[in-house]
Amino acid sequence: MISLACELAGVQLSNPILMASGTFGFGKPYAALYPLDKLGGIVTKGLTLQARPGNTGTRVFETDSGLINSIGLENPGIPTFLEREWEEMMQYGTAIIVNLGGGSIREYAEGAMLITEASRESKKNGRRAVDMIELNISCPNVKEGGLQYGVDTDRAREVVRAVRMATDLPLLVKLSPSARDLTEMARMCEAEGADGLSLINTIQAMAIDIRKKRSVFDGLYAGLSGPAIKPIALRMVHQVSHAVDIPVIGIGGIASAEDILEFIMAGAAAVQIGTYNFMRLRAGAALEDELRELMAQEGIRSLDEIRGII
Repeated sequence: MISLACELAGVQLSNPILMASGTFGFGKPYAALYPLDKLGGIVTKGLTLQARPGNTGTRVFETDSGLINSIGLENPGIPTFLEREWEEMMQYGTAIIVNLGGGSIREYAEGAMLITEASRESKKNGRRAVDMIELNISCPNVKEGGLQYGVDTDRAREVVRAVRMATDLPLLVKLSPSARDLTEMARMCEAEGADGLSLINTIQAMAIDIRKKRSVFDGLYAGLSGPAIKPIALRMVHQVSHAVDIPVIGIGGIASAEDILEFIMAGAAAVQIGTYNFMRLRAGAALEDELRELMAQEGIRSLDEIRGII
């Protein structure tokens, strides 16, 4: 008997495979391709208090072993999400994690309160509630919020503390690989009441159009994801998971069952799949099957047997 079940911040997951924010929308396009209850969970597209149009110009650029994106947190805003997307997402039979962005501490806190109130009301009426909030303080593609808080531990402390006070939902904090001291940042989040950590976000990168003699992106730099960043992400997950007692979600270039086991062995409680969703549209369902098969081949009955063994 092979068990893929795991626990994340007090929430039971059927398996460790989560779909990363910004790569899966709100689930609907993929629900037409395979049953989403094959997933451990879905992390929503990044949401802010007010709708955002996102960045101008080129938004996605393919590079060797990855993608560079400059989406800029384009989203419909939390009120519109609650009105138009909420009910359908709750029918997918998998954990729902709301990714929360903001341009100021006030926006972060107010957004968390809106999500929490809606979740509480839903539960009161006998329906499903949001399982977790993922606090995004690491997006490299916005001028306000994002890395403004994600690099410096003291600045990050302010927003983590404010959001922790605004919600009683399990709280994950998504960390940036650009943090000045990543383990210090992780320990601060744990001390301020975070229930888990997600890492890493994209790595700031650049592409140049030699014919136009300018950066491909209007904002000059953008965020690199995909297999190119996996070794860096794996190292950072290993460091952080051994520095804190709260669970860590591994993110970065995961594109196979072997990759998943590497992150689990490095100490991750679960993983998020991002760029691979664009490479393989049925990635979630395929990885669940492939992970179960690989574990059987390796004589691994549960993920607990290998978690953090490196």
